[in-house]
Amino acid sequence: MGRVTSPTAPVTETGYPWPIETTRLANGLRVVVSEDRTVPVVCVNLWYDVGSRHEPPGQTGFAHLFEHLMFEGSQHVRKTEHMRLVQGNGGSLNATTNPDRTNYFESMPSEHLELALWLEADRMGGLVPALTQETLDNQREVVKNERRQRYDNVPYGDAWLRLLPLLYPEGHPYHHATIGSMEDLNAAGLDTFKAFHQQYYAPNNCVLTVAGDASPAEVFALAEKYFGAIEEVPGIPTAPAGHLAGPATEPVRETVTAAVPAPRIYLSHRTYPFGTAGYDAVTVLATVLGSGRGSRLYQRLADGKRIAQPDYIGSYGVDLAHGPAPLIITATAKDGVDVETLEDGLAEVVQSLIDEPVTGDELDRAKALLTTSWWRQVSTVGGRADTLGRYTTQFGDPATAGSRLPAWLAVTADDVTEAAVRTLQKESRVTLTYLPETKA
Repeated sequence: MGRVTSPTAPVTETGYPWPIETTRLANGLRVVVSEDRTVPVVCVNLWYDVGSRHEPPGQTGFAHLFEHLMFEGSQHVRKTEHMRLVQGNGGSLNATTNPDRTNYFESMPSEHLELALWLEADRMGGLVPALTQETLDNQREVVKNERRQRYDNVPYGDAWLRLLPLLYPEGHPYHHATIGSMEDLNAAGLDTFKAFHQQYYAPNNCVLTVAGDASPAEVFALAEKYFGAIEEVPGIPTAPAGHLAGPATEPVRETVTAAVPAPRIYLSHRTYPFGTAGYDAVTVLATVLGSGRGSRLYQRLADGKRIAQPDYIGSYGVDLAHGPAPLIITATAKDGVDVETLEDGLAEVVQSLIDEPVTGDELDRAKALLTTSWWRQVSTVGGRADTLGRYTTQFGDPATAGSRLPAWLAVTADDVTEAAVRTLQKESRVTLTYLPETKA
């Protein structure tokens, strides 16, 4: 096994001052270790390079469904046993899916590191023999219920489902949300799901990261012991290309009348891929525009004109790495404010980022907020493991995580203005409006 070591770097020069060591097993599994003996805890985190952007037509929602199926038993672990073994030994666990990837993680007392690795290896290499029609049918119903609870029966809950097809054209890998189509999930048979797992849940399509109270030598040996015999999968299909030639050239609108308590508007623009200098500028821009009481949206629409509810106003980027990531700006009308007034005010503040340069105070405040957010993310072994897994999967090198915070801090006022001019033009805007149903 080859090994590349990244030495500890001073906090002043990097956003990741802990040691990093990596290796790659013969079957392609990349293993990343960040040792920290502060407390006797480890986090095991696996990033699989499969998300909704990989799903071919007719198989939407598959990546997310497997987030559920991976907890339903594998070759040597009975149904629900994975969760019981982790929690019964003092650990916690979860999994998430987004357009770019699926990840699974557990934080454990370090004495149970071997158990965590064995469990993850068993469901990587042994889920398909244990997958039954009954389990599949059960988890399809769980996903349907999740959709009802998180999207369909919550005020404004389907905004993300509506924004994606407005932002990205048919055939683009970000055109559909991870929850997918219930019709696609219902139509697919057991063999189709088994084939999806065998295609993507492979060691050569995965990054295993361990952060915390374990040495690189110990982790590398255990990874070889439990994952080394799992065969690599040749010819894993790549996702469709997500590149788009610049911002949209025509505005798009959708108005929804629904059971919502007040009018709400979402403005959205495609920007740059996560990890690029352009997106770093957009990240600072979004913070200046809509993060907290000192932001322009809050100051001008909640405190100033008093047309927006202060608790429901903001802007944020969605950190997608394989296409132009979306910036989403939102505000909810105060009682008695009509939606046209709200939209005019919202558009005016967005335009101000083009017409009024960001001040030094705004820039300093945004960078302070981003610095706090970054160190909060990597302050735990779980946050560190997830961060290193992401940067290894998406950029090929976990050490590049250390460049993110310095990149944000290097953004200038001119960079923010340039990003605003490039991405916030009215011609490229998606406007999604929610109106309350009229009561009889």
